[in-house]
Amino acid sequence: MGEDAEPGNNIANPSNCNGKGGFRATFFIYALVALENMGFVANMVSLVLYFGYKMYFDLPSAANTLTNLMGSTFLLTVVGGFISDTYFNRFQTCLIFGTLEVLALAMMTIQAHTDSLLPKPCGKSSCVEGGVAVYFYATLCLLALGGGGVKGALPAFGADQFDTKDPKEAKGLASYFNWLLLSTVSGASIGVTVIVWVATNKNNHNWWKGFLITAVGAFVGFIFLVIGKPFYRLQVPRDSPLIRVVQVIVVAVKNRGLSHPESPSELYEINEKDSDSTAVKMANTEQFRWLDKAAILPPNTEPLPWKVCTVTQVEEVKILTRMLPIIASTIILNTCMAQLQTFSVQQGYRMDPRLGSFKVPSASIPVIPLLFMIVLIPIYDRIFVPFIRKFTNHPSGVTQLKRVGVGLVLSALSMSIAALVEVKRRNQSLKNPLKPISVFWLSFQYGIFGIADMFTHVGLLEFFYREAPAGMKSLSTCFTYISLSFGYFLSSVFVDSINAVTKSIAPSKQGWLHGQDLNTNNLNLFYWFLAILSVLNFFNYLYWATWYKYKNEDDNNVVVKAPVVKEPSTPRPQSFSSVPLLNSGEAELDVFKATNGGFTMEESHGKN
Repeated sequence: MGEDAEPGNNIANPSNCNGKGGFRATFFIYALVALENMGFVANMVSLVLYFGYKMYFDLPSAANTLTNLMGSTFLLTVVGGFISDTYFNRFQTCLIFGTLEVLALAMMTIQAHTDSLLPKPCGKSSCVEGGVAVYFYATLCLLALGGGGVKGALPAFGADQFDTKDPKEAKGLASYFNWLLLSTVSGASIGVTVIVWVATNKNNHNWWKGFLITAVGAFVGFIFLVIGKPFYRLQVPRDSPLIRVVQVIVVAVKNRGLSHPESPSELYEINEKDSDSTAVKMANTEQFRWLDKAAILPPNTEPLPWKVCTVTQVEEVKILTRMLPIIASTIILNTCMAQLQTFSVQQGYRMDPRLGSFKVPSASIPVIPLLFMIVLIPIYDRIFVPFIRKFTNHPSGVTQLKRVGVGLVLSALSMSIAALVEVKRRNQSLKNPLKPISVFWLSFQYGIFGIADMFTHVGLLEFFYREAPAGMKSLSTCFTYISLSFGYFLSSVFVDSINAVTKSIAPSKQGWLHGQDLNTNNLNLFYWFLAILSVLNFFNYLYWATWYKYKNEDDNNVVVKAPVVKEPSTPRPQSFSSVPLLNSGEAELDVFKATNGGFTMEESHGKN
């Protein structure tokens, strides 16, 4: 497990890195991200057509099957994040789950090419049954597990190549997340144009070719990842982050009857002399004080695991707890994204797809926001961030939560425009079905939402990585994908619930989203529902973003011994809340450098 890890690589001083890490290492990660997302995003926007025209689902079932697949994929990022934090390093985790993803894409290629593995039209909401259903759903499960596992480990793996303690590398980390998104949208642009065109060409008979291209692209991407191994800084996995969280909760419940000490200095923390490794200690904070009871050592009790937790361990749980409202506040945005990948594609299929003599596949319309982002991301990273950084002194220009807030406002605007465009499309289609409006009317809603995604997705990834405790970086970045997952699942719930409610109260006894014909539906009302919900959600987010307290960066500048509970040593309580200790001068740092070969990282992993 740890044989490939080189714990001495993740250090602040580049001269001690033997040329490892930095943007030279992330080049290979960018290549994988572009090639893997070339197929992943193409499937996100086009599989609803495959489910409808090859697997013979009706419109709501096709949309829900896709959103459930995407929701499961993003939810399973937790598996990849947990494994890469606990058992395997992030490089190994990416290769393990990448193998599963490529296998699933190969299975999809076989099914789309083999008539005996495809269902026959039956007129029901779903015609997939028997052995065909087993193969179909097994493939989707494998695709969700493989793709989710890779996404759970890859962003944090790239971020590991930069040291936030070094001012220059801290700026590099901010740019890394921007270029990571640029790599994603660059590959996605090829996917939603070339791959989608190949897949939907000849009246939906070439899907197998599209899946084959995605499988080969992903395979080549993982080859790039392997080639770059000599340049990577590989982190050694720590103890299970989930167990550390559970320990704090269990011990806090056990100690619920104990009184809070008069001073935080009486809370339990490991003495430097009794610690076996180096890591950052955290200061005690006032929020969620009931958790502090986990750091109270009962009288006549030895400091053993499950008996007492350190202040640092408690503060890690507090950080994760503070993140939960932020996660919840971004779910609605991702529900809106799910609609642009399902119903908007169905809209485009009923609009004029011609651009001169070229026929544009409706599933390729999302290339419009991708092109916006390809142009805007370099401008944002190279012009806006350096300019605004002069005023804010923040490595990312503006805080991550402000970026997310901008994205939430734009997503509400996108849904409002989507509702207006749908009214125009339906009115023209009912007036003259032979002359539908151009499919490029969809570019307005796609373009605005693409900018919203640029702000929100990158902001969340950087926020969760920077704020996460050292041993939970992968698991924390998965919170971005958990929000995506819940957004897709909520989309399915909304579709079913609104259909059921409107069917019971409408005079026609038909739901807003019933059947296959959009011209007899009220999709515009569904979009208005999401727009109003997005506005309300923004004010909810505003409250929690104002309430959130960023992790004190000054705490991370003091490098001391790690909070490791030992048996059966007697603790010497230390205070980490007083200003003098947190700002104890550079003498401590100089001593630490002298004894650790100049390293000032929170994780030198036994390098001294």
